[in-house]
Amino acid sequence: MKWDGHTHTPYCPHGSIDPLKKYIEQAISQGFDCYSITEHAPLPKTFHDPVPLQDSAMKWEDLESYLNDCQKLKKEYEKDILIYTGFEVDFLEGYEKETTDFLNEVGPYVDDAILSVHFLPVKGTWTCVDYSPEHFEQDILAPLGSVDQVYLHYYQTYYKAVTAELGKYKPRRMGHLTVIEKFKKKYPSIQKDIWWSHILFILQEIERRGYQLDYNTAGLSKPLCQEVYPSADILVEAKKLRIPFVYGSDSHQAKTVGLHYDQFIKDCL
Repeated sequence: MKWDGHTHTPYCPHGSIDPLKKYIEQAISQGFDCYSITEHAPLPKTFHDPVPLQDSAMKWEDLESYLNDCQKLKKEYEKDILIYTGFEVDFLEGYEKETTDFLNEVGPYVDDAILSVHFLPVKGTWTCVDYSPEHFEQDILAPLGSVDQVYLHYYQTYYKAVTAELGKYKPRRMGHLTVIEKFKKKYPSIQKDIWWSHILFILQEIERRGYQLDYNTAGLSKPLCQEVYPSADILVEAKKLRIPFVYGSDSHQAKTVGLHYDQFIKDCL
């Protein structure tokens, strides 16, 4: 089944204003059989979005409209494509109860979901890991001292996301595992051995729990990354464990739905 399992919508404040229908029609034109709508879930109400415009996720007041729109489009296009209503949910250490409460609220209306790590606590301050290279250097790299210490902190947190108890509606697909490496061409790792074992722990836990991995092609289009999330060396280890991958374009505009699907075929099929 040709499936794009990670996409966004005009409900994303940092995305495009392309109508959701346009995304779906692009998927149909690309020959997709299945399409997951996985907008950034609203952040916990007690969490302060650390990015400058505070536009990381859907607004709480849009939640009902979003779910209604997804339901309408599922019916409208049911003869053309199978549509899943879903979310990309952020793991925030210390906010597990709020996240679980949200998942319990929306779970009965959701067909698919991804759990991702976009935010890290760094020296007592929350920061977004993939906002910009300047932000990465100033707010993450400088306080932690080296790229490899940044990666270590991120992958330790990611392991906590995999193992977190978030209730019966916890997402079973883990999102863009290596998004912390978005700026790797400018800020390369020097001592991979510092954090590599944590990648293996993550993969072992994903396999043990029967979870999926997001094969996210967005990194190929990022000039300072130019790699899939996760990277080729991690793909090798995940394949050894027979962890299932789901292709995700991570589209924030309609024209990128299905982008680099040929790379997924090459790597995973």
